[in-house]
Amino acid sequence: MSRIGIKPVVIPEGVTVDVKESEVEIKGKNATLNVPLLRGISVTIEDGTVVFSPSNKTKQVSSNWGTMRALVENAVIGATKNFSKDLIVEGIGYRASVEGNDLILNLGHSHPIKFPIPVDIEIKIDKNVITISGADKSRVGETAAKIKRFRKPEPYKGKGIRYSDEIIKRKAGKKAVGSEGK
Repeated sequence: MSRIGIKPVVIPEGVTVDVKESEVEIKGKNATLNVPLLRGISVTIEDGTVVFSPSNKTKQVSSNWGTMRALVENAVIGATKNFSKDLIVEGIGYRASVEGNDLILNLGHSHPIKFPIPVDIEIKIDKNVITISGADKSRVGETAAKIKRFRKPEPYKGKGIRYSDEIIKRKAGKKAVGSEGK
């Protein structure tokens, strides 16, 4: 039995949830999100909550049960407020700026990198921090991962793009050998 799937999702005020044939549609003041129904899970709305129940007890259906509940809960939260991720750009000469619908990254390459900002994502820059926000949690995380991939943080000086809560294990550089040799 899924410990996550058994809990119902409470529908907050101002959010409507419609269960259709192949998806669950969540409308709120922030966005309208669609979550596809996973195989073997039935979704019903009872007393202001969304309830999930499995059709049988196979391992895959049990896994889908908890996943379906988590996806719908994230969509309900996203319909009311935005999810956000912070990326820190670290390194001498490393900069980020927004020009129109493009994120311009100067990361030590011979050319600046232009990253087109997706329509449903908002990007703000404050000094060396890139804040990515949007209603869809998976799209925010995916966009942050794509940006981070341009220059992963290196372990010696810590230069690169990292998440604000990420800890980089630092390595010691080369050490000078004494006059005695080995």
